[in-house]
Amino acid sequence: MSKTRSAVVFGAAMAVASVIGVNSAAADEVLATKYHCMACHKVDVKVVGPAYKDVAAKYKDEAGARDALISKVRQGGSGAWGRTSMPPNAAPSDEDIATLVDWILVM
Repeated sequence: MSKTRSAVVFGAAMAVASVIGVNSAAADEVLATKYHCMACHKVDVKVVGPAYKDVAAKYKDEAGARDALISKVRQGGSGAWGRTSMPPNAAPSDEDIATLVDWILVM
């Protein structure tokens, strides 16, 4: 393959990867909306619960944060962000909860 053709293929692959990343983030926000997470949380702004960016910052370097957050989403909890409690979430699959937590933690 010529250098020019390689550069074009590489550029196209990077463009596709960029689009996939954007679509993945949009899909994860749709998932959060589907399960009514966005009723209490927003990406950048505290509503009833903390902003997802604040959650990501708080748990950024904490070992076991992913598993703890997956458990908190499933079982609910209180105390980490004040007196307001988060109700348990029975509807999402374990895979969907993991996807949501992963989306939040990379913000």
